[in-house]
Amino acid sequence: MTTTTWPVIGHEWAVLSLDRAAADDRPAHAYLISGPPHIGKTTLARSLALALNCRSANSPRPCGQCRSCRLISGGKHPDVQLIEPDGAHVKIDQVRALQHDLSLRPVEGRYRVAIFDQFEVATTEAQNALLKTLEEPPDYVVLIVLASDPELLLPTIVSRCQQIPLRPLTLTQVREALIKKWNVEAQQAKLLAHLSGGRLGWAVSAVNDSSIMPARAKYLDDLQALLKADRVARFAYAEDLAKKSDLARNAIDLWRTWWRDVLLASSGSSAELINVDRAMQIQELAQRLDLNQAKAAADACGRALWQMDKNVTARLVVEVLLLDFPMVRET
Repeated sequence: MTTTTWPVIGHEWAVLSLDRAAADDRPAHAYLISGPPHIGKTTLARSLALALNCRSANSPRPCGQCRSCRLISGGKHPDVQLIEPDGAHVKIDQVRALQHDLSLRPVEGRYRVAIFDQFEVATTEAQNALLKTLEEPPDYVVLIVLASDPELLLPTIVSRCQQIPLRPLTLTQVREALIKKWNVEAQQAKLLAHLSGGRLGWAVSAVNDSSIMPARAKYLDDLQALLKADRVARFAYAEDLAKKSDLARNAIDLWRTWWRDVLLASSGSSAELINVDRAMQIQELAQRLDLNQAKAAADACGRALWQMDKNVTARLVVEVLLLDFPMVRET
């Protein structure tokens, strides 16, 4: 267990490593924090910014109470910037604007910290622009690149960053956090922990956003219908879903968990399902498909997500994916 004051749940090894670097005032000039969406990358990055710029004279830091900690927590610290995608991409103009800011010494803190969110969707030009800053950063600058997968970035960017790969939390960690910190009822917390697949951020979003669970139910119901549908119906669905690429990605990510569960059921594995509330449907489908069909569908979802991260046309991605799904005849 960690003994730090970092506002991070889980990821103990990463917290301890970064906390030590901050306490010694010897952070790396650049970090690459990677892992699936909603796993805690942004929270960890903000916490490092807190630890680096906390003004408390006492340790451990961050204190969470000083002016610097309050400003960073509120997203208003002049020396800590979060660069998010502008539309579908992080663009070169955003990186160039940041480079000007980084050339100036910190206004209030000891370090200027720049956090690049979802940098896997940065344009090639933006990635190349960042590379120039990574090559010769000022000693008061710490760059934190967040990405779902390092392989989606230029190898030269990856090689210049200290890598911090994050893994899903245990279901117990997610469940207990929901109960203790977000006051979620025990049974609901248990369900959300399973559905999150260890991604606490997703579980918290599901608590705070009443649209998430109905949307999940819709996409799983849509999948059951698509497995019985012909090519024409699948193409029509793909055209409609692809109109909003972010929704398409969410659906595919959900379907991947579904096929993972079907694969486990088909193989007779004792591993816990993610979609536990649909266990009966999963078992029924597993009995009608062979192991290779389930694996092929799961692999197709992973491939589709990779293609979307590579900016392949969403409609084409979804069309190909739905054709890769098996046809399940009515009984």
